[in-house]
Amino acid sequence: MQTVEETLRNYIAENILFSDRGYPYADETSFLENGVVDSMSVMDLVLFAEKQFSVPIGDHEIVPANFDSIRNLANFIRAKLGQPA
Repeated sequence: MQTVEETLRNYIAENILFSDRGYPYADETSFLENGVVDSMSVMDLVLFAEKQFSVPIGDHEIVPANFDSIRNLANFIRAKLGQPA
């Protein structure tokens, strides 16, 4: 079973970066500062996270603190699932 981080890395590599070489950044790398995602990609990530992890995500939760790196997003998802970070 993949970790939340692995699932997110694979999804971003394949569907946002269109890379078959995997996710090329560290988990703490800022998506926005490094051009990994744009506003449309963030919405794509929201929809993916809601579907993949069965978590509702409110508009007020779509902020950089939750969606600006693999680490932030994985911790946010685990918190929504009631799992430790």
